[in-house]
Amino acid sequence: MSRPLVIVLGGTRSGKSRFGRERARDLAGDGRVVYVATAVPGDPELDERIALHRRDRPASWRTVDAMPDLAATIRGVAPGDTILLDGLTLWVSWLIGDERPSVETLVDGPIAALRAALREHSGPVVVVSDEVGLGLVPMDLIGRAFRDILGIAHQQLVADSDEAWFMVAGRALALPPGADR
Repeated sequence: MSRPLVIVLGGTRSGKSRFGRERARDLAGDGRVVYVATAVPGDPELDERIALHRRDRPASWRTVDAMPDLAATIRGVAPGDTILLDGLTLWVSWLIGDERPSVETLVDGPIAALRAALREHSGPVVVVSDEVGLGLVPMDLIGRAFRDILGIAHQQLVADSDEAWFMVAGRALALPPGADR
C-alpha cells in the first residue's frame, strides 16, 4: 500500500489539529484531501470550535460528516485521496451516548470496523484524537468507560500506524514503534 497511517494524539489545545492539517497537506502533495468531521453542531462552544477548524483548513478540501458509521464514511472516500479524520474522540463520545457502554462491544464492533476501513484505504490517513488517559480517574461509570474505550482504540491505532505523534504545548513528539512491531 502507498499510504501511511498517521496517528496524532494530544490534550486539548495541544496543537494536534494544526499538526494533523499540516501532515495531511504534506502527504497529499498535489492530491485531494478529505476532511472527515466528527463534531455534531448544537453546542455553542463546540460550534465555535467547528467554525475555527473550518477557517483553518483550505477551502479546496472536501468536508464529509462522519456520523453514524465512520467505517462506511472512510470507505466512501475515493482511493488515493488523503483523509484527515479530526477527531476520533468526539466519535467515540457519540458512540457511547448517555448509557454505560460495553467496552468489548464498542472495541470489537465499530472501532474494529474503523480499523479495517483505515487498513483498506489506499491513500494517506491522518487520525487526530484527544489523549484523555493522563488526567484524573472519572467518578462515573460512563466517564471511566469512555476513557478505557478511547485508550484501547489509541493503542490499537498506534499499533496499526506507520507514524504516531504525541502533541505537548504545540510540540510534536514522535512515538517510536513498540515491541508490537
